[in-house]
Amino acid sequence: MPAPLPEKSIDSVLAIIMGGGQGSRLFPLTHNRSKPAVPLAAKCRIVDIPISNCINSGIQKMYVLTQYNSESLNRHVTSAYRFDHFGDNFVHILAAQQTPGDDKWYQGTADAVRQNLSYFLERPYKYFLILSGDQLYRMDFRLMLSQHLETGADLTIATTPVPREPARAFGLMHTDAESRITRFVEKPGKDDQLLDQLAMPDSLLRSVGIPESEERFQASMGIYLFNRKVLEDALANDFADFGKNIIPGIIKEKSVYSYIFDDYWEDIGTIASYYEANLECTKIVPKFNFFDSKNPIYTRARLLPASKINNAVIEEALLSDGCIISSATIRRSIIGVRSVIESGCEITDSIIIGSDYYNKVWFVDGQETSKPILIGAGTKIHRAIIDKNVSIGKNVDIHPRDRVNEDNEWCHIRDGIVVVPKGTVIPDGTVV
Repeated sequence: MPAPLPEKSIDSVLAIIMGGGQGSRLFPLTHNRSKPAVPLAAKCRIVDIPISNCINSGIQKMYVLTQYNSESLNRHVTSAYRFDHFGDNFVHILAAQQTPGDDKWYQGTADAVRQNLSYFLERPYKYFLILSGDQLYRMDFRLMLSQHLETGADLTIATTPVPREPARAFGLMHTDAESRITRFVEKPGKDDQLLDQLAMPDSLLRSVGIPESEERFQASMGIYLFNRKVLEDALANDFADFGKNIIPGIIKEKSVYSYIFDDYWEDIGTIASYYEANLECTKIVPKFNFFDSKNPIYTRARLLPASKINNAVIEEALLSDGCIISSATIRRSIIGVRSVIESGCEITDSIIIGSDYYNKVWFVDGQETSKPILIGAGTKIHRAIIDKNVSIGKNVDIHPRDRVNEDNEWCHIRDGIVVVPKGTVIPDGTVV
C-alpha cells in the first residue's frame, strides 16, 4: 500500500480528460455525439465516469478536451458540473480551435494536450493526470499519486493485468520487480515469443493477489500521471499520440513506473463492449457498482417524476426516471429516461436509451403537430440497442436472428446486436 499523501498534494493535480475522437467503432451511437457523450447505465454518460473518479479522489480541477461531434458532450458537462461560485474548482470544456500558431485540429492525444498546454501551465500545478473519456472503472487517484511520489517517478502509467489473449490487442508494459517500466510494446498481436518476454514477474503477481500460476500482462489503461516539467519536455515536438509516440521515448530517458489497477475496467470502444458493459450492470451482483454511496457516479440532475409501473414483469433490469411501463415483460435490460412502454411488449437482453421528451413536435405550414415517443403494444425487442427518441409502432419485431453485421433502413447490426439509430420511426408490424 502506498504511503499517505503529503497534505494538499492532491490540490496540485490538474486532470485532463480526452473527449474522444470520431468513435467509428461505436457507430451509429456516435453518429451525432462523441464517444464520452454516449449514454450509460440508464442515467449517465460515459464521461461521468472519469469526472466522478476525479471528484471522489479529491481532484476538482478538470479540463475536458473536445473536438468531434462535441455539442451534446459540451452541453452535458456544462449543465452537470457546477462547483461553488466562490471556490476555484472547475470542470471546463476546451474545444478544438484554430489559432494563429496552429491551424490544425487535434491529430491525436498528445497533440490535443500540446495545443492547450499554455492553458494548463497558467497555474502552478505540479502534476498532470491525463485520462480517457470512454472507459468504465472506479479508481482512487490518490493511491496512484501516492505511489508516484513514493517512487520519485517522472511519469506513472496505470496498467491492468490481463490474460494472454486479450493482451494481444493492448499496449503492454514490462516492468522490473519494483514496477519500474523497462519496455513498452504496442499491440504484440500473434507474436507469442514477444509475449513470453512481457509476462508479469511473480513478485508483481503476488503483490496484487494473483496466483503465480496465472499468467498476466500489464496492459496500458491510457491513464498517465506526469510531473510538470516532464510533460512540457515530452510535448516539445510534433508527435501526435502518447501511446504510439511519446511513451516509448520517455521510458528510455526518464523514471517511469507502472501503477497496477487490479479491478473491473472496461474500454468502451465497440458496440459489443458497450452492450456487454451495460448489461453487466443488470446482474444481481454486477462487477461495477453504481450503488457505492461513498464513491457515487455523478451526472446531470433531471426534474423528472418517479417511474410508473403498471402490472409489469421486470427481472434484472435498470429503470431510469420518468418511465411509464404498462403490462410489459422486461428481462436483463436497461430502460432509459422517459421511456414509455405499452402493454404486451417483451424486451430482453436490450438497452433502451430513452428520450429527451415525451412527444415529438414539428411544424407543418406553421401548425404544430406532435406524436408520442413510445414502444407500441405487442412489440418484441431482443438483443438490441434502441437509441434516443426512437418511436416504435405496435407489434414490431426487433431481433438480430442469425445476422452478425448488416445495414438496412431501420437499423445497423454490429456483432450480432441490433442498433436502431437516434430519432428513427418504425411503423406498426415491421420486422427489423
